[in-house]
Amino acid sequence: MENRPSLLRKVALSYTGYFAMAALIIGLSLITFMEMRQIELKILAGERIAEFFDTTLEIRRYEKSYLLYGGQGYFDENRSHTEKARQQLNLYRKDFSQLAAAEDLDRLHRNLDSYRQLMDEFRGLPPESPSARKLEEKIRLTGKEIVTFGEALAKTERAFLRASLDRSRSFLLGYITLLSLSMIAIGFVLWRKVVNPLQHMEHCIAALSEGKPGRIEIDSDDREIVYITRAFNRMVQELELRQRCLNRSEKLASLGTLLSGVAHELNNPLSNISTSCQILQEEESDADPAFRRELLHQIDEQTNRARDIVRSLLDFSRDKDSRKTAVPLAELVAETLRFSKGQIPSSVEVATTIPEDIALFADRRRLQQAFLNLIKNAVEAVGDRGRIGISARLADSSLDSLFHGACNDFGPAVDIAVNDSGSGIPADILPRVFDPFFTTKEVGQGSGLGLAIVHDIVEEHAGCIAVESLPGQGTTFHIRLPLNPQPACQTDD
Repeated sequence: MENRPSLLRKVALSYTGYFAMAALIIGLSLITFMEMRQIELKILAGERIAEFFDTTLEIRRYEKSYLLYGGQGYFDENRSHTEKARQQLNLYRKDFSQLAAAEDLDRLHRNLDSYRQLMDEFRGLPPESPSARKLEEKIRLTGKEIVTFGEALAKTERAFLRASLDRSRSFLLGYITLLSLSMIAIGFVLWRKVVNPLQHMEHCIAALSEGKPGRIEIDSDDREIVYITRAFNRMVQELELRQRCLNRSEKLASLGTLLSGVAHELNNPLSNISTSCQILQEEESDADPAFRRELLHQIDEQTNRARDIVRSLLDFSRDKDSRKTAVPLAELVAETLRFSKGQIPSSVEVATTIPEDIALFADRRRLQQAFLNLIKNAVEAVGDRGRIGISARLADSSLDSLFHGACNDFGPAVDIAVNDSGSGIPADILPRVFDPFFTTKEVGQGSGLGLAIVHDIVEEHAGCIAVESLPGQGTTFHIRLPLNPQPACQTDD
């Protein structure tokens, strides 16, 4: 086995990366949960601090009311809230210790005790006495210090909570960004190293299934991709070899049609040559010189005619590179019909309507093979009785809907129609008639390449072909070819 990187290993590593990210997500989720729990505890601590701060404000409110108006009720409320503050300080000391030093909390505790003692002393003195005024000042200062501490504690708690939220937000944003980038990176690697080569291979296989074989060229060192590519290219090479053999068989079948026509065509000039020679032999010495020259001229003319027929046959059968020249369409169709005469029953009517001035820039041999295949198909469709028509005219917009793409845009063109009065083609089969190897004939009766070859020949000449058919009403093949030289049509992959 070749020492190549493995596609399976890359996929496994990619899945391992995703599993690692899943584990990371779980871990980060747990950390986030713990962080949220800490924030929840801090919010709870903030509520306790806010409650303590509210209690200190109530202490000051009832203190002012008592100092201004006196009254046992104000004093009792003040005493109740002072005791409540002392209880909260003792109960929530752990929460408070996260925001204030222990000595500050101890001083607050002493201030609360001192405040309660000062209020008790103030209660036993006359309000207008100098001692009461001094105590009142101390009470105000001590109460203010208690409220100030509570307010500072609340502000510190809010700032601490805000910092915790900012930290959690940054943490979440950071790890979400990290995960997103990691997933994008892994996805990109998977796409470039795994999905892209497989998609390219899929497109090549789809093209092969549509009769457009082509070798796969994939920039990949993965062992599996390399082996599949090699196997596919070997298969394509084998298919191309077999298709060439089938094309040659189809060409030989067309050549058989030509030979049948040639036999009929050669009979006439050979008969004329034979008759002229017999007359010359019989009147060897008595014949008039002018008459002898006439007979010799006929022999020469008929010999040239036979030579041209044989040359046409040889040109058709010989494998050679495509060579496009100006081809008179009417002459080419007439010659093709002469060669097909032996294959067309006498009860089948053949009508042609082709202007003499239409000439195509085409490969005569290849175009003649296309017409031979279409005529052969038409003869098979009509059977022993019917009608075949071949017509041509300069292209106009009336048939544009049948064609597509550049075939409507390449300028002056000719529309050729080959129709028959046969039984027609069913609608479900019609879209497949140009597919290679598709045939409705019985096994051994046809290769399914006739119309596929016609399609290829038309595309070689930068043209388009379409078919119309209704069951019971016959079939018409429409061909549009440019009058001027054109590059080959580009087919959509």
